[in-house]
Amino acid sequence: MKIYTKHGDSGETQVYAKQAIRLSKDDLIIHTYGELDELNANVGLLISLLDEAAAEFSILQNQCQIIQQDIFQIGFAISDSSKLTFENVAKLEQYIDIMQSELPPQTRFILPGGSKEASQAHICRTICRRAERSMVALSKQQTIEAVAQTYINRLSDYLFVVARSVNAKLSVTDIFV
Repeated sequence: MKIYTKHGDSGETQVYAKQAIRLSKDDLIIHTYGELDELNANVGLLISLLDEAAAEFSILQNQCQIIQQDIFQIGFAISDSSKLTFENVAKLEQYIDIMQSELPPQTRFILPGGSKEASQAHICRTICRRAERSMVALSKQQTIEAVAQTYINRLSDYLFVVARSVNAKLSVTDIFV
């Protein structure tokens, strides 16, 4: 199978929903897909950085691999229907609760940074927030499954806690305001 089709050379691309449709590459749905793709790629980079950091991050890596699959499902939730459920959201909340139980209470604002792994988690978080804003804008034009917006909102919380957790495990102090 060739990687290029030449069908997008005119500035349009095909979206596979209940039926295949052609859209301009600057359409909000394509923009949102792109932000989800950027988020997924950056989560992949986070997984790689965690792999280089320490074996103790294998649980986080496994969680992030599951999250990558879930992000892919959000794309389906935008254009058609997905396998994403509120159980996926509950799983994120469980991950957050476990990590937070191992961290000191947060009493101040934290700036992105610390270790390179935590910094990458913060980059993922900000991309996630941008994707969420695009999804909210898109939801004003078409129906988006509620679980997709809930998941992406919770995911940014998860990524914030990952950054704190990684810094703590690497004995790197968070940067406080």
